[in-house]
Amino acid sequence: MNRGTLNQLFFTTVDRHAGLPAAFRSKVGGVWVAITHRQTLERVQAISLGLRELGIKPGDKVAIVSENRPEWALGDYACLTARATDVPIYPTLTPKQTEYILRDSEAVATFVSTAAQLDKILEVKGNLPGLKHVIVFDSPAAAAAAQRRGEGIVSLEAMEAKGRAAASKHPKWRNEALEAQPDDLATLIYTSGTTGDPKGVMLSHHNIWSNVQAVLQMIPIGTGDECLSMLPLSHSYERMVDYTLFQAGVIINYAESFDTVAANLGEVKPTVVLSVPRLYEKVYARVLENALSGSAIKRTIFFWAKRAGERWATLVLAGLPIPGGLKIKKTLADRLVFSKLKARTGGRIRFFVSGAAPLSADIAKFFYSAGLPVIEGYGLTESSPVLTLNPLHRIKLGTVGRAIPGVELKIAQDGEILARGPNIMKGYYKLTEATAETVDSEGWLHTGDIGELDSDGYLKITDRKKELLKTAGGKYIAPQPIEMAVKRNKFVANAMLYGDRRKFPIILIVPNFDTLERWAQERSLTYASRAELLKLPDVQAKVEREVMDMLRELAKFEAPKKVVLLPEDFTIESGELTPTLKVKRRVVEKRYKDRIDAAYGSDAIAASIESTG
Repeated sequence: MNRGTLNQLFFTTVDRHAGLPAAFRSKVGGVWVAITHRQTLERVQAISLGLRELGIKPGDKVAIVSENRPEWALGDYACLTARATDVPIYPTLTPKQTEYILRDSEAVATFVSTAAQLDKILEVKGNLPGLKHVIVFDSPAAAAAAQRRGEGIVSLEAMEAKGRAAASKHPKWRNEALEAQPDDLATLIYTSGTTGDPKGVMLSHHNIWSNVQAVLQMIPIGTGDECLSMLPLSHSYERMVDYTLFQAGVIINYAESFDTVAANLGEVKPTVVLSVPRLYEKVYARVLENALSGSAIKRTIFFWAKRAGERWATLVLAGLPIPGGLKIKKTLADRLVFSKLKARTGGRIRFFVSGAAPLSADIAKFFYSAGLPVIEGYGLTESSPVLTLNPLHRIKLGTVGRAIPGVELKIAQDGEILARGPNIMKGYYKLTEATAETVDSEGWLHTGDIGELDSDGYLKITDRKKELLKTAGGKYIAPQPIEMAVKRNKFVANAMLYGDRRKFPIILIVPNFDTLERWAQERSLTYASRAELLKLPDVQAKVEREVMDMLRELAKFEAPKKVVLLPEDFTIESGELTPTLKVKRRVVEKRYKDRIDAAYGSDAIAASIESTG
């Protein structure tokens, strides 16, 4: 494979797609507003030169603290073309967490989006003597802050103006930007820090560029496609995806937020959507709930269509012929049921992509049945990030696909997945020992995930190496498959298995309160709050039965012996979820320590086993 840089990708793309109607779109004042490739080039040049006018030099670190919006991408490309290294920071992080990353990365400047994000930076700026400049996307916020606090704060608008005024001083700006080398550090992405302090992953231009080129060989996208971007650009998954979409000429529409995705799908009508399993789980749960709450006829039609669709999907995925009778049933199922789901996703989806965590094969089959195939992939920030993808023409459910071009995979003796290729990180910033522990002397990245390769080279993830639970009796339990199975139940919103070094596992359950409260009302149960609802014996018994019904196939040592009900879902803001919606087990364990200890101390456990089994 050739070697390249993200700056080459940027300039080649804006030249090639100059005639397209948009590179990016976002909602401004209730209206979707486009930025063309020509406008992108002009604004990136202005911001890039504005950075240079502030004194930013090649190799300097510049942070980006912002929600998804076009300015995020413009700031990113401006840093790259100024040959600075950008440091994305999740806007959901606390001031203290943000301060840690700014200090560790030695950032000399940061972009921020809003007044709220600016206030966060100003709270810690006094502790960061190296942070000289704060560039604010929302101009009124910048002006107000500058008036309050004085020097070092500038609006993006003012910096762009400064850059445009300086253009005559830099006639060779493009050539200078293209002097960036493939091995130059492009970005420093800090891991979520589910255990200990986050580590800065050093990714070069070529690490990411090579990943983009490999993925483009496997995913059929191009001009005419549109995407709804919803995952945080601070994460390597969405960041690399957007580079890929940009190069392919796909219009990138930024969702207003994760909560507005359903509405934005209907407005944008994208052809491609990339997300995490949580989105597909929520859509599936909503569809199921709508069917179950409808009339008897509606329920009968839905489940008939679901069965017909899944029989059809099984044969298609196996490459087997479809009997004539089943073809007729599938056509009818499409008309009566699946067409409605397609309409709710905008009506133009060609395929979804899922990553960052395992997706239930049952949910993937349902979407495939509906004519909405989900391409599941796998990767890590340390691998820029994609390692595997399912080819659209040959999806194998329950797997994360095959290695992308240029990537090698192998399974270590203990089951850990190892990967090697041009996309493997340069290392962890200022952490030589941690780097050596993760990438061995032969260049193999030790992923920390447990998996297996089948005869066709498809990879199946079975669990995280560090998340395997080991009971006091020495039995290993993989929690993710158990949690995924439970979350398919309509009464369950979220689940976390617990039991490391304990005599047996228990499971923490966040109920789907919409479903549970409807069930309670039907039975005339009275309660004043959700906490009171969860204390009702009828409710506890109901949820326990629902959970245990999903786990009948487990070995005895794997089955949770107690169900602990939680009154509210895990959130990013509470620190219980990473920005890609993975559960931070240690945070949850700490928050609910008293409930966990009470569950293990209860004399009623044995009785509970009998009543739920």
